[in-house]
Amino acid sequence: MNPSATVHFCQNCGPLDFGPLREELTATGLADAVSIVERGCMNGCASPVSMAMQGPGRAIYFFNGVDPAADAEDIVATLHAYLAAPDGWIEDAQPCGRLRFCLVGRVPALSC
Repeated sequence: MNPSATVHFCQNCGPLDFGPLREELTATGLADAVSIVERGCMNGCASPVSMAMQGPGRAIYFFNGVDPAADAEDIVATLHAYLAAPDGWIEDAQPCGRLRFCLVGRVPALSC
């Protein structure tokens, strides 16, 4: 089974341009492994745009201050690190670029 992830964006922070992010996902071979979804308010209103990453058996990451178009390259780099990391727990965030400074929190994967 291929690793997969869902990237959630706060739809209340919009309108959002996902074109560059979808292009970057396709160019790096992640288009089939990653879903992009808009959700209701994610309670990060003080520093929009809110974004979360999650995947089956993986940690959940929550970011604020993300621009899905301007940060497309860093989002995809973070997704590569996320999908390559055991349980989604990224140990070295340097490849994540600017996103490492936007991280608000991470929650370990549930072990149910």
